[in-house]
Amino acid sequence: MIRAIFEAGFDFAYLTAILIIGMAMLIQCRGNPQYKLWGWMAIVLGVGDAFHLVPRAYALLTSGLEANIVALGIGKLITSVTMTAFYVLLYRIWYIRYRIKNKNGLTAAIYVLAAIRTALCLLPQNEWTNATPPVLWGIIRNIPFALMGLLLIIVFYRQAHKHSDWSFRWLWLAVTLSFAFYIPVVLCAGTYPIVGVMMIPKTIAYVWIVWLGYKDMKKKFR
Repeated sequence: MIRAIFEAGFDFAYLTAILIIGMAMLIQCRGNPQYKLWGWMAIVLGVGDAFHLVPRAYALLTSGLEANIVALGIGKLITSVTMTAFYVLLYRIWYIRYRIKNKNGLTAAIYVLAAIRTALCLLPQNEWTNATPPVLWGIIRNIPFALMGLLLIIVFYRQAHKHSDWSFRWLWLAVTLSFAFYIPVVLCAGTYPIVGVMMIPKTIAYVWIVWLGYKDMKKKFR
């Protein structure tokens, strides 16, 4: 029960923080398109994760995970789609921030990978509402997602160093950590449930990504 209370408390704090930051950015962005996207990115992340984390917290504190498989599965599906949208919005922020031109091929790659990822998530073979969904499909649907992440890591690293953008000099690392902690969960959590605790540092990495945008906005408008 102590673990359940800790996890539910952590998830509540995370969702509250992300949604507050997102709303604050939408209110305080002064119409700036980059920071407005940051705000929406945070809202998409928080709302999407809520579909999974709220049922999970309820299950942990009441009847258990096994009794709430359907709600948890549907929540995972929604979260998978909104996580994809999160990184598409992050790409658009990169595009706007660094005034990128002549990157139609990269843009197409991001959108195609996002579309493939979303389509794979919607296939019935994922068996989202099964107590033991197939690991293979967990790997398959995350291949285009990981490729999106790799592209974003590379482009943010290059542009931040090229422009001496100190505000975002560690954003590439935050994205890297989000995937570094997420991939082992995809591969091993079904066999070794303890691996699931890596979702906590993965979640912290997401908060870091959003916080970097918020801090940069406050610095610009102070």
